[in-house]
Order: sequence, then structure tokens, then C-alpha cells
Amino acid sequence: MAGDGTWLETWESDGRQVIAPVGRWAVGGLFAVEKEIRAMAAASAGPTLIDLAKVEVLDTAGAWTIYRTARDLEARGIAVDLVGVNDAQAAMIEAVRAAETEVEPDEPTGNSFVNMVEHVGRSAVDIGRETADLLGFFGLILTTAARALTRPHKLRTTSLFYHMEEVGLNAIPIVGLMAFLIGIVLAFQGASQLQRFGAEVFVVNLVAVSVLREIGVLMTAIIVAGRSGSAFTAQIGSMKVNEEVDAMQTLGLDPIEVLVLPRLFALVLTLPLLAFFADIMGLVGGGLMAWIALDISPATFIERLRDAVSMWSFWVGILKAPFFAFMIAMIGCYEGFQVTGSATSVGQRTTRAVVEAIFLVIVIDAAFSIFFQVVGI
Repeated sequence: MAGDGTWLETWESDGRQVIAPVGRWAVGGLFAVEKEIRAMAAASAGPTLIDLAKVEVLDTAGAWTIYRTARDLEARGIAVDLVGVNDAQAAMIEAVRAAETEVEPDEPTGNSFVNMVEHVGRSAVDIGRETADLLGFFGLILTTAARALTRPHKLRTTSLFYHMEEVGLNAIPIVGLMAFLIGIVLAFQGASQLQRFGAEVFVVNLVAVSVLREIGVLMTAIIVAGRSGSAFTAQIGSMKVNEEVDAMQTLGLDPIEVLVLPRLFALVLTLPLLAFFADIMGLVGGGLMAWIALDISPATFIERLRDAVSMWSFWVGILKAPFFAFMIAMIGCYEGFQVTGSATSVGQRTTRAVVEAIFLVIVIDAAFSIFFQVVGI
């Protein structure tokens, strides 16, 4: 039967069925004879001869089709002989046979509800195990920090000041810009709503309370978690990959004291200062937008600011900063120590560090909000 220069002939000879591919047995013409050769192979019940004498062109696809036909017949217990095969065709068929690999069937998926319960259970166990490890790391940091504070000469001041510059001084531009823009957005959105009720002057209260109590410190912590927390993980993770941490332990140096404490102290000292700077920039942005949108002069804004907020509004925000800093540094360093020997692991752990740090910062912020509400601040 013809098909773009590819076809099959079949006959019987000496009690054997002969299947003879003819013409170009290449990928372009095999579709036309695919069903036909399968039907012929299925109909064969006795010894079969596959004669390739009339094949003009044979590529990998054609060799696979012929090899598969012979293999399927032999699997049914039928004797198969390949005849009329030249050296090139024999090499092609042998290459196809050698490249064939056994594919393990997928395991049965089972009931979807059971799979979901199993997945939730495994996730809960993993979270519990990681929480226990993190608490252990937290205790290790506390004991090492307490020991270092009793012997201040053991603190690595050079490393401390280096990290203070990295996480604090170098973060000022991005923190300031973001706080300034957030202040503008708060003032603009507040003005558009409060003008409807003739209470646009209260936009000062809205900006001041939002920035000082929540937005300034929370936004700063999130920026630092993405910028510095991820850097901690990548730095320590790269040292793990290069076995520098193992070498450090071999030399008798404590990785917590050398790697973690300088980063931790640097962030605890600089995050409150960054939060204070973010507060100032947020108020400047809000004041500028209030001047432009509501014609509230800077002098009026400052005067209203004194009446709108108390010092506790400022301290409520600043007091949260060291706790956020401790959590960000601890998560970043912990994930760095969990890296296992590859660049892929460094990337995965860095992502986890950012997500976990931001999540825990928000949890701590919610806890503080409830606490301050309960104590009436």
C-alpha cells in the first residue's frame, strides 16, 4: 500500500509470513503505514520474516518501527528473522535497540482525599521538625551571645561594623525612598476620603499614627528581610557549599560566634535607626502631599502633628524594631546553615529565608498590636 514513497508488502513463503517494508522508511512517511504494520504484526500467528531488501532510506524512526514490530512479535513467542539488511541498516537497528530503556510505571495515585490528608500530615510533621530545630538554634544563639557579652573582647568588632554598614548605612536610600512614597500615598488616599466629610485636616492624624505606629517600622523590616536576611542566607550558604564552615570548626572557631553574632548585633543596632529614618521620611512625604493636595502648610502640619500623636505613638513603633531585627537575622543565618552542597540549595534556602522572615515579622507585629491594645498604649 502506497504512502508518500513508504509502503508495505506482505505475502506467505514456505509457511512463513513475509512483511516487506518498501521505499523511504523515514519520519515523514511512517504515519501512513503505522496502523498497517501494527495490524500485520497482530495478525501474524506463525514464523515471520521481515525483509528490508526494498528499503531505500532508513532513519531512526523507521528503524524503531521495524525493531518494535520484531520485538512485539517475539514477545508473543513468534520466531522473527530479519533478512535483506545491509550494514548501515543493521547498525541503525542495533543503535535503537541499545537506546531502549525500561520505564518504571507510575505508582498508583490512590484516593485523592487520602493523598491530601497524607500531604497535610507530612507538611505538619516537617513544620514541627523545623520549628524544633529553629528553637534549638534560637537557644544556641542566646547562650553564645550571653557568653560573648560577658567577654566583650571576644566580639568581632571589625565584622560588626562591616555588617552595620552593609545592613544599615547602605539600606538608607531604599528605605528612605519607600517611606517617602508610602507617606505620599497615605496622605493622598486619606485626603480624597476625608475631603468628603470636610475633615481633611485629620489627614495629619492619619499619616502620623499610621507611619509612626505601624507602617514605618513594618515596611523597614520587610525591606531589610528581603535585602539583608536573604544576603545572610546566601553568604553563609555559600560558605557551607565551599566547606569553609567545616574548616572553621576544624580550626576551633565557633561559627555562631564568628558568623551569626556580628550579623545579629549589626541588625539589632541598625534596624531601629532605619525605622526612625523611615518615620521621618514618611512624615515628610505625607506633609508634602498634604501641602499640595489640601493646602496644609508645613507649619500647620507640624503644629497639628504635635496634637495628633504622643511620644508613645513613636516608641510603639521603635520598640518593635529590635525584635524584628533579631528574627530576621536568626532566620537568615539559620537557613544559611541548612544549605546542602549546591547552588540550587542556596537559592531555595534564600527564598525560604525571605518568606519565613516576612511571615514571622507580621506575626510579631500582630502580637505587639494586641499587647499594646490590652495595656492601653
